[in-house]
Amino acid sequence: MRIGIGIDVHSFKEGRKLIIGGVDIPSTKGLDGHSDADVLLHAVSDALLGAAALGDIGLHFPDTSAEFKDIDSMILLKHVGKLLEKNGWRTVNVDAMLLLEAPKIAPFVTDMRKNIARCLQIETDLVSVKATTNEKLGYIGREEGAAAHAVCIIEKA
Repeated sequence: MRIGIGIDVHSFKEGRKLIIGGVDIPSTKGLDGHSDADVLLHAVSDALLGAAALGDIGLHFPDTSAEFKDIDSMILLKHVGKLLEKNGWRTVNVDAMLLLEAPKIAPFVTDMRKNIARCLQIETDLVSVKATTNEKLGYIGREEGAAAHAVCIIEKA
C-alpha cells in the first residue's frame, strides 16, 4: 500500500471556461494553463503518479507539447489510471480539497466525484471532493487563482 499527495495551482484568466473536476462551471473567468487547467484533476493525477513513483504530470504531459494544448484533463486522468494499472496498482481512494474564493463549488461536487471515479474505474464512494475559501487572504482570497490538494492510497492489484 502507498500514499500519494498532489498539489496544483492555476491563475484565473478572462475568456476561459472554468473547468474543475471535469465540470464546466458557470463563471466569467476560467483557470489559465496549457491544458484546460483543471486544477482538481491535476492534483489528483499528481497524487496517483507520486504514490506509484511514476513521476508527475509534467513528465507525462509536458506543457511544451502541442499534443496537450487545451486537452481535457479527464483524458489525462484516464491515462494516469491506465498507467497505474499497467504497473500493477489499483486506486483504493482519493481525497481532494479545492481552495478558491468563488464560485461556490457545492452544487458541482457530486459530478466531480463521479467524473474522477469514472476516469479511474472505481466506485464514486471512494472519491471525496471538498472545497474551502481562503477567507479573503492571499492570491486565492483576492480571486486571482485557485489551488487543489489531493491525497490517495493505492495498492498492488
